[in-house]
Formats: sequence, C-alpha cells, structure tokens
Amino acid sequence: MATVADAARAAGGKVVGITPQLMLDHGIGDDLCDELVVTSGMRERKAVLEQRGEAFIALPGGLGTFEELFEVLVGRLLGYHDKPIVLLNVAGYYDRLIAAMEHGIGEGFIKPRSREAWHVAADVEDAVNYLRSAAPPKPPPPEAAAGAEPSAME
Repeated sequence: MATVADAARAAGGKVVGITPQLMLDHGIGDDLCDELVVTSGMRERKAVLEQRGEAFIALPGGLGTFEELFEVLVGRLLGYHDKPIVLLNVAGYYDRLIAAMEHGIGEGFIKPRSREAWHVAADVEDAVNYLRSAAPPKPPPPEAAAGAEPSAME
C-alpha cells in the first residue's frame, strides 16, 4: 500500500490512510497521509473503508486483501452498498480465484448473478475505464442501513 500511496502523492492525489491502532503500535503507518483514520481494530477498519470508499479495486495481495475483497463482495450482493468492485488481474494473479468462484457457481453454491458484482480488469487502463463508466453508487436500502438482512438475497 505504501507504493500506491506514494504514487498517488506523486501524481498530486490526496491520500487517506485507515489503519488499526495495533499497526501504529508496531510502527507500521504512513505519516505522510493527508488524513489518517485510526481504528480500534480490523473490523472497524473494514467498516470505515466500506463507508468512505466510492469504489473498490483489489490489487494482487495476500490474505488481508482476500478478506477485504470478499467482505465488500458479500456486502454488495446483500445490498449493503452498490459500489463498483474491480479485481486488477495483473499477470493473471486472480485467475485461480475467478476459477474458484466459477466452480462455486457451477456447483450451485454461488448465485450466477454474483458475476455482476465485480469486474475483472487486465490492466490499470481497463480498471479506470470501467470505473469511469460505472453508475454512481445508490444509497443502501433502509433495512441495510439499519443492520437487518435484506430479504432479496437472490
């Protein structure tokens, strides 16, 4: 993430860091952020990311990236948000994950309409073009904002 933040700053962008206190306690943080939001833990961090983000791009990453990706995917499928989700499939990094999701669809554990919840981009240009063309997110339905499970989960 440091490389992404540095590149954003170099291009004149604003960097907002959202990090749990534990990371700062271990000396892992970005002192150059335009805004640094410190959370009590990872669950709160993910909630703030989902609330404040207008879209989500999953770069190649580790378990934390997968966890955050699936959290926003499930949130979108349940109707908690309608924000675009992009898998930046650099050098085919996400090919096996996409194949696993397709396997889940084929086996009947994942609804086929789930494919509509994400976009697979082969490169940054594809990701940016997709985000530029995506409809702006709609506010969540009242039942999602109140914390109840939406009734139309199919």
